Amino acid sequence: MTAALALEPARTALVLVDLMDRIVALPLEPRKGTEVLVTCEELAASGRSAGATVVLVRVERSGVAEQPSGSGLVPGLLTDDDIEIVKRTIGAFQGTGLDDRLRQRGITTLVFGGIATNLGVESTARAAADLGYDLVFVEDAMTAFTAAEHEASVRLDFPRLGSVVRAADVTFKAT
Repeated sequence: MTAALALEPARTALVLVDLMDRIVALPLEPRKGTEVLVTCEELAASGRSAGATVVLVRVERSGVAEQPSGSGLVPGLLTDDDIEIVKRTIGAFQGTGLDDRLRQRGITTLVFGGIATNLGVESTARAAADLGYDLVFVEDAMTAFTAAEHEASVRLDFPRLGSVVRAADVTFKAT
């Protein structure tokens, strides 16, 4: 993992994937969804206070009349200044306008957290890498269905795409 990382808030977006009640409540490893949620909430508060953009991604199933219970973002997570993205694929870029919204704000660096590490987070990150963003992965701000899936992303894939850090190592430069 990379050591402490100071990020420029005006050019950074924290991208938090699928922090929805029904997903946070699933049996997850290597940490519970509620633990990830707390870490993500702390990162979001720190980023917002420094002037960084916070992007909250949630999934909706296509072709159903009504979404399953717990399909909204965890209550209290979204603020007025955040970007909410509703995806219908594993990743958050396909058909959502996310790239355009980030570029309009001058964002060049994306910091990732959420559930599941190897699915929504990794799929979104791979698309972001293809689009030329600098990527940071907060290892303790994500989890998966199994510890092995989480570890494979964090140890094998993410270091090839960007920097892997712990939440305690993420700071935002004063603006």
